[in-house]
Amino acid sequence: MNYIESTLRKFYSFPKKTSTLTNPEKRRYLADIKRLLKEKDAVLISHYYVDAEIQALAEETGGFVGDSLEMAKFGNLHSASTLVITGVRFMGESAKILNPEKRILMPALDAECSLDLSCPAEKFTKFCDSYPDHTVVVYANTSVGVKARADWVVTSSVALEVVEYLSSKDEKIIWGPDRHLGSYIINKTGIEMKLWQGECIVHDEFSADVLKKIKFLYPHAAILVHPEAPSSVVKLADAVGSTSQLIKIAKKLPQNQIIVATDKGIFFKMQQLVPEKELISALDMNSGATCRTCARCPWMAMNGLKEIKHALCHEQRHEIFINEELRIKSLIPLNRMLRFVEKLDI
Repeated sequence: MNYIESTLRKFYSFPKKTSTLTNPEKRRYLADIKRLLKEKDAVLISHYYVDAEIQALAEETGGFVGDSLEMAKFGNLHSASTLVITGVRFMGESAKILNPEKRILMPALDAECSLDLSCPAEKFTKFCDSYPDHTVVVYANTSVGVKARADWVVTSSVALEVVEYLSSKDEKIIWGPDRHLGSYIINKTGIEMKLWQGECIVHDEFSADVLKKIKFLYPHAAILVHPEAPSSVVKLADAVGSTSQLIKIAKKLPQNQIIVATDKGIFFKMQQLVPEKELISALDMNSGATCRTCARCPWMAMNGLKEIKHALCHEQRHEIFINEELRIKSLIPLNRMLRFVEKLDI
């Protein structure tokens, strides 16, 4: 058993789900959160993969819903003194790296990411040190320590462009931690990279065999796939892209049925854009799939209305703190990405 496999087995005991609220309880929590956001000069920033009611709350209160790149950009530009990040820990850390003067709150400080867990900073640093002439490019789904070792931080929406840019300068590249996204970039560009062998447990569960069965049931449907999925799944796609890119693509496609191979949390924003279309998960249990995550990140699910209110009432128990030396080091590759994105107007 290699290190990654042993890490997955050791750490991937899933967290408890948030408590189910009655409708009257939901209404009370929603009212309290709206009031507290105003009182605390706070804004709610949510990822596409959290529950739909939280995404709706973020939009209703003047906050934001997006992918990790868009979340970072929004938090960096917003005037609020407190950012409430509903997502997983690396997203809160990224917000703090970019906004050291702001208070960053997370409803669930222990909301992890399987990619982050599979790439400990110490082991990744040793891996990078064995290729001293390589430029280190890491996915945003990593810890502050890993980002501090990197030359570039990227998200799935800009990863291809950054790798192509570096290759055009004849730079050798280390890529981490997502092996599927790394392989996708290699297959798409022909650019060789040294790959760290991490993966997202949600996207890794998508199966080409199951997807073919679903396609048989919906023969006229388009297939949208996130590049964190295995290459066998990516090969079946009509379009591949980041969460934001997939939502935009859904609007452009002529098909009225869309099979989606990413976290089902994306359905909320995608359905807003294409209310007339039927969205189908690529992990359809009726098609013989067996799943552990069932296309929902268990750590994203730790963000609930009760937890958001608790974070706003007890800030000191939900605040993100980062070692200043690591923050400064990790800011360099993050800023490289943001400046690159500005030039590309992504």
